[in-house]
Amino acid sequence: MNDLIIGAHVEQSDAITEATDRGTTIAQIFLGNPQSYKGPALTYEGGIAALREDARAAGIGLYVHAPYVINVATGNNRVRIPSRKLLQQHVTAAAELGALGVIVHGGQMGKDGDLDAGFDNWRKAIDGLKAEVPVLIENTAGGDNAPARQLENIDRLWAAVQAAKGADMVGFCLDTCHAHAAGADLTGVVERVRAVTGRIDLIHLNDSRDANGSGADRHTSLGQGQCDPDGLVDVVRSAGAPVILETPGDAAQHRADIDWLRQRLAAPIA
Repeated sequence: MNDLIIGAHVEQSDAITEATDRGTTIAQIFLGNPQSYKGPALTYEGGIAALREDARAAGIGLYVHAPYVINVATGNNRVRIPSRKLLQQHVTAAAELGALGVIVHGGQMGKDGDLDAGFDNWRKAIDGLKAEVPVLIENTAGGDNAPARQLENIDRLWAAVQAAKGADMVGFCLDTCHAHAAGADLTGVVERVRAVTGRIDLIHLNDSRDANGSGADRHTSLGQGQCDPDGLVDVVRSAGAPVILETPGDAAQHRADIDWLRQRLAAPIA
């Protein structure tokens, strides 16, 4: 898999240098505080236009991760309505940046939330979104009432968003730590997800500090956690999609993660 593209999540303030230091041609960034409802706020010198031009000049493609606080599924109007506004702001800014896509979490319904309403809220959110870049829905680590955690829920979520008029701009991001935390066997998970979504557009490749089925979203370096190493490699082999590392550490640690992956991809399949 010599043509596999592997990148990492980096700080937007120095995104191009950080990507270059990792030897990558793709990177993922936040456009603002991921825990805030405030809109995009670039710290990159020269702003969004400068980052766009510098990325083009360096040959680096950028993905944007939407804020964690976004929850367009919830029945709570005080969360859902600001979430839809915030998602639109980040999608619009990502289009101005020339980003490859915007990754957004699937959200939560709460213990007593109506999942049917949550799926329909996703449909309404996509229906009302003006998207000039792909919006990639990411699977969820925890929450028994989460629209994008278990495969059967992802199936229903996908059916809902495909009914929206903006469905052609919706893709899927598979996070390995989240899938592990949800109790999935990573070996074969790509085929199982594709059976319901028809696609996987991006891989978030992360090991997990916690046990399978824990519901805990705590990433660690590849080969250092409780994810099945063969399962991690199988995901990459099977998906054939770009890979973004969200593992902890600096450029040297990310290069070590990339080396770990490439060595195993180069080894013969047992």
